[in-house]
Amino acid sequence: MSDAPNTSDDRPVARQDFATGTRDASPSSHDTDNGHTVGSDRPFYMAFALIGATYVVMILLMLLADFVYMIQGTVTSGTSFVDWLTKNPIVDALRDDAIRYSIALTLISCTITAILSVFVAVPIGYLMSRHEFRGRNFLDAVLDIPIVLPPLVVGLSLLIVFQYVPPTVSRAVVYEIPAVVLAQFMVACAFAVRTMRATFDQIDARREQVALTLGCTRAQAFGLVVLPEARRGVLTAATLAWARALGEFGPLLIFAGATRRKTEVLSTTVFLELSVGDIAAAVAVSLIMVFAAVSVLIVARLWGSRSLTI
Repeated sequence: MSDAPNTSDDRPVARQDFATGTRDASPSSHDTDNGHTVGSDRPFYMAFALIGATYVVMILLMLLADFVYMIQGTVTSGTSFVDWLTKNPIVDALRDDAIRYSIALTLISCTITAILSVFVAVPIGYLMSRHEFRGRNFLDAVLDIPIVLPPLVVGLSLLIVFQYVPPTVSRAVVYEIPAVVLAQFMVACAFAVRTMRATFDQIDARREQVALTLGCTRAQAFGLVVLPEARRGVLTAATLAWARALGEFGPLLIFAGATRRKTEVLSTTVFLELSVGDIAAAVAVSLIMVFAAVSVLIVARLWGSRSLTI
């Protein structure tokens, strides 16, 4: 009676040591079937790390350059640290009534935009994630249009749309504060929709089905089961929409204008300060925007979802 054939694979398996870029295996495992030797993976990872590090360093250099420029322009040989804290471009900017107005309008408009974006993104993201329907691919492409369109085109298109609405509505929106919110919303909402769709994709649909079988309506199952599980995604969508609205410039310039103490937000303040040659003030406002964006990013990282892909 012959022995049963050995169906197990006795070949040694090479284990990857990502810290050193080498493989841990017996000598015979370094010889592949075609006779080639498997060498160290360190050059591969070093090349990838170098490419990634170049981009990261460029981001840090941009931020560092702003700080260095601000310090060089205000610090002299006789300036103490306490004096610099009380008199620097950021403090001077905060003392300017026009810039304070732009900060207040930015905070209000970005918050309204984030709330509206989540309000729209939750139902769209849920329907796109849970249901197949005719025209779904077309709708998916339409939702990406604000992301891929040049920002100036978004503002110009909004301006043209309001040429065909009643004059009373047009005068109340175009080049007024509502135009600021609408221009920010048209772009920021698209990012919130992508975030909410990814959130609902990660939620197990079976729990919702169990709630339905226990007698819940669709609305009850959504409110009691799905929405609580999506709370981190909702926070991520809101913070992402808020940050995107903060950096919006092109649509605002075309559709809302950049009028001092009227439709001026922080992004247009940078433009206005540069247009009059006040680079120090422009850098100071830019650093205020960086601080706001980093704060929102910290909130999203601490309390939002970290596994969402857009």
